[in-house]
Amino acid sequence: MIGEGGTTGTVTPDVIASALTFRADAGNLVPEINTAAITDALKPQLAESERPGRDASLDFSSGRPVVVPSQDGRGVDYEASLAPLLDVLTGTGEREITAVYGDQPAELTTEELNALGITGVIGEFTTGGFAADSGRNIKRAAEQINGMIVKPGETFSLNQATEPRDASHGYVEAGIISDGHASRGIGGGVSQVATTLYNASYFAGMANVAHKEHSFYISRYPAGREATVFEGAIDLKFRNDNPTGVMIQTVWTPSSLTVRLYGTKVYEVTSTPGPRTNPTAPTTVTIPAGEPCSPSQGAPGFTITDTRTLRNISTGETRHETRTVRYNPSPIVVCGP
Repeated sequence: MIGEGGTTGTVTPDVIASALTFRADAGNLVPEINTAAITDALKPQLAESERPGRDASLDFSSGRPVVVPSQDGRGVDYEASLAPLLDVLTGTGEREITAVYGDQPAELTTEELNALGITGVIGEFTTGGFAADSGRNIKRAAEQINGMIVKPGETFSLNQATEPRDASHGYVEAGIISDGHASRGIGGGVSQVATTLYNASYFAGMANVAHKEHSFYISRYPAGREATVFEGAIDLKFRNDNPTGVMIQTVWTPSSLTVRLYGTKVYEVTSTPGPRTNPTAPTTVTIPAGEPCSPSQGAPGFTITDTRTLRNISTGETRHETRTVRYNPSPIVVCGP
């Protein structure tokens, strides 16, 4: 394919072979080409001839969000460019195609971002106390959600934004909770992102769609107001019911994570935790020799109720939401000989 500025893209015979299939039609074999596979082969080769677009974004360096304008791009229209591909492959002439270029508008324009009404912080929370390996995973997940915008009526999913959480996507082995006790696994620590984000959304007045607490209490988190995640099974989701958009900002350091939600403030939010009731004694778990093990003295389980109070700033209307959480006792862990 002949691109602009002297660029060219070559599709090798093996790529063509893998993309070419035939279907029967009235006794004839009709060739069909998988243009997506051809596009994947050409894109890196023609990238220099394109002008990337840029979505509108927010700059917080001044302490308040300032809109950085969007910029439309210009690039190869692969659908139009590859339309004559089968004729070229089956013809007798030159096996060349001239690339067709077109404008590529930004997905989020300056006008759209301005219309979202993002003016200041509406909720924030900070957690700390994580290990160095967990910190790498926390940093990676925080990077992935930083700058994401949740439009009015949209639901945000932490799993959708960060999965797959595996080694090929920058995650490492770190501490996790497995079968009620500490263990190791790829992506360990992302629950700290879930807890920090949950609390930021809690105080921003976002609607809780889905979240699940840890099976037993972790003392660095607020009791009854924390969250865990597990790939493909346990998610953190919140919905933006505000009339304006919300943008997520994350600030990671080697010892802390802060999540801020920017928008236009609708609610004043307070949290009232109840007493810890119904204590339950821990049991003893012995981990076989050779398996990952962190000895622990355990801790009792308990039940707690948290009440979120939301007062509408404009109307003064107040509503209360309660959630009761029962934590299992943290087991006494003995590492086998």
